[in-house]
Amino acid sequence: MAASTQTHLHLYFWPLAAAITLFKLFLIPAYHSTDFEVHRNWLAITNSLPISKWYYESTSEWTFDYPPFFGWLEFLLSQVAKLFDPQMLVLTNLNYESQMTVVFQRMSVIMTDFVFIYATKKYCIHLSRSRPKETASILAQPSFAVTLFLLWNFGLLVVDHIHFQYNGFLTGILLLSITRISQNRFLEGGFWFSVLLNFKHIYLYIAPAYFIYLLRCYCFTKSKADGRVVWTSLSFGRLSALGLIVISVFALSFGPFIYMNQIPQILSRLFPFKRGLCHAYWAPNFWALYNVIDKVATVVGTKIGLLSVGSTTAAMTGGLVQEFQHTLLPSVPPLVTFVLTAVSMLPSLWHQWRYPSGVNGFLRCLTICAFCSFMFGWHVHEKAIILITIPLSLLAVEGYRDAQVFLFLSTIGHYSLFPLIFKPAEAPIKVCLLLISTFSSLIVLSGIYKDPKTYRLPHIAFLSPLESIYILGLLPLYFYCNLVHYLLGLGEKLAFFPLMLTSVYCAAGVSWAWLKFYYNSLKREGKIHSQKDKRI
Repeated sequence: MAASTQTHLHLYFWPLAAAITLFKLFLIPAYHSTDFEVHRNWLAITNSLPISKWYYESTSEWTFDYPPFFGWLEFLLSQVAKLFDPQMLVLTNLNYESQMTVVFQRMSVIMTDFVFIYATKKYCIHLSRSRPKETASILAQPSFAVTLFLLWNFGLLVVDHIHFQYNGFLTGILLLSITRISQNRFLEGGFWFSVLLNFKHIYLYIAPAYFIYLLRCYCFTKSKADGRVVWTSLSFGRLSALGLIVISVFALSFGPFIYMNQIPQILSRLFPFKRGLCHAYWAPNFWALYNVIDKVATVVGTKIGLLSVGSTTAAMTGGLVQEFQHTLLPSVPPLVTFVLTAVSMLPSLWHQWRYPSGVNGFLRCLTICAFCSFMFGWHVHEKAIILITIPLSLLAVEGYRDAQVFLFLSTIGHYSLFPLIFKPAEAPIKVCLLLISTFSSLIVLSGIYKDPKTYRLPHIAFLSPLESIYILGLLPLYFYCNLVHYLLGLGEKLAFFPLMLTSVYCAAGVSWAWLKFYYNSLKREGKIHSQKDKRI
């Protein structure tokens, strides 16, 4: 049966990948954000300057602030870019957007996405081999579901191919790492994750999950019957091999800059704490709820005469990237967000150490680390929701409860990305993409799991009645933020209000998904101390 499902995989995988790639080509003329100019400038920096000046160049406000491997990627792309339009590689050509520049940069994202497609294929092959009893129906196969969830990921499509970034390429490296760990090829998994960290440092969010899992399940070779580690089983050979791989990758990446004494300058670029607690559009996390509580309390206090607030108070709702002070609630420095993030991860990390449960336990811990960083991190971008939905996509075919959280969070989290695509011409595209993504996920998950008939009240499949009402609440939210608000003449007076409303509404849903997923994950004790979910 495993051979049969792999045959089915070859039948649908490449046609689906080709169709989605063709769709990406149609998005080439679409709106793009300032990130387009960011990456054009990085092409110019890496092509025009020696590496000694990469982290010092400041002609443009969009300075290079990624780890060195991404700089080398930009350098390689710039060698091809000069064949399209050499003017895009001139440092002083700020905001340069010739037709060939647009075509090249869009195509560079599409072509690097093949790393993501390749990694998805590798993971799905592994998944089909590990499930010898998979049903012959393609729509009911977990490998088909994962293929669909990943390749048709709403977040990757709109953030990379409309907004403009290279998250698909980076996610491909992450998937390669996860696949190798799933195959018990731990050193390769550690290698690919080290490479990933040197492309984009946002993946430090999930590094604790990697550290605990590789140390516990690879470097320590024995466990007691109750799951506790046998401390004398530590393999110094394995620990040394893993450490050597990680150190070698970082030495290759940062070695030249260490030699040039540029590490302080690089760190100042990689971790710019002056940008403020929240991004211009608040990510839907704990701090969005914190901000709105402070804002509402301030407004009420001012109205009843208890407060006298200056003009700087509303800065956090002005849509600007800057530091600001809260009025009633304590202002939050970077150290507090770091401590909260670390403390919120600890129960999951301890659980992973105390009750190792294979690769699924690792994926749950990884997802929780991404969740906690998103919820409590400093200056979190709304796009970081992708870091949660990708591993959750893999878990959605492993258990009914994980599928519930995936369907709920992917809908809410992806809706929270709508403000990124704010041009009217792209509105039908983002709405249709989200509807297709949500309904296709619902259909394939319904083919994998039986309906447990838990609820008597009407509800959306996989969701509780209250969760269903919340999801349906996205409809009036969308119409208010995009139509009613402006019909009421509030577009100029309360320009930031639709963004704030979207952020806060989605923050409530993301917070619920985080709590629910965390509870479900910690509920699993020992190796797998819960019954397997019923499948067809």
